[in-house]
Amino acid sequence: MSVIELKNLTKNYDKSRGVVNVNLNVEEGEIFGFIGPNGAGKSTTIRTLLGLIYPTSGSATIFGKNCIEHPEVKKEVGYLPSEVFYYDNMKVIDLLKYSASFYEKDCTNRMKELAEIMDLDLNKKIENLSFGNKKKVGIVQGLLHEPKLIILDEPTSGLDPLMQHKFFGLIESENKKGATVFFSSHILSEVQRMCSRVAFIKDGKVIKLEKMSDLRENNYKMIKVESDQKIDKSFFTMPGVSNLEIKGPSIRFLFKGDINRVLKKLSEISISNLLIVEPELEEIFMHYYTKEN
Repeated sequence: MSVIELKNLTKNYDKSRGVVNVNLNVEEGEIFGFIGPNGAGKSTTIRTLLGLIYPTSGSATIFGKNCIEHPEVKKEVGYLPSEVFYYDNMKVIDLLKYSASFYEKDCTNRMKELAEIMDLDLNKKIENLSFGNKKKVGIVQGLLHEPKLIILDEPTSGLDPLMQHKFFGLIESENKKGATVFFSSHILSEVQRMCSRVAFIKDGKVIKLEKMSDLRENNYKMIKVESDQKIDKSFFTMPGVSNLEIKGPSIRFLFKGDINRVLKKLSEISISNLLIVEPELEEIFMHYYTKEN
């Protein structure tokens, strides 16, 4: 079952770029990564999905219901924006109780449980909180009603490494209980750790949609070679080689395809060292962006 479905989703602003013909499905129970640099269209996609802004064309559905025509579907959604803004004079507990009042369930125990996990003082005033602690309020608020779909937009900004670790543990726990997670980030290591599938977005367009396992294991290898010969870049002109760098005796490149082909090629030169590893997601990401450019 598709929890999120975007069909040719387009949002145009006057002269600035929004998103163009975005198509993707997020399946029930998965943690889906949506990655790209700042300004690529991640937040625009999410805000359109949530009905906060209207699409120019195309459609967005959650649990099979159009997000604009069926605003009630948002009761099943927990949303953490990249920046959180609250009424400064309110205590954290009052703000969370106010949020809980929108849902037809008692969230008291859940509130205390989440606050304890995130080390959040419920009795402090919002105005006395650091940016990181305000982000914790946003996390608790977004998960308070045990949503079936959790949408995270750059969720870890402002959190220290310990809180990031606790946050990821919390999201993984919610996912194991059945929640679907849509995780937007430009921090590639986060997506690499959390997600089963990932979509790359650039200039408002989805340029690649892949399983994480395919990206890291089946398609690409990072190959590092050291040679006492002087090797010209043209030596590596062959299908599957990309992101080639030669610095003195050190050679490195991404390779996609049958590894035997590149090993046969390397046997033609004198090698003093050879390392073949799974590339980091960042290296694959930069490959796609370079290729698109």
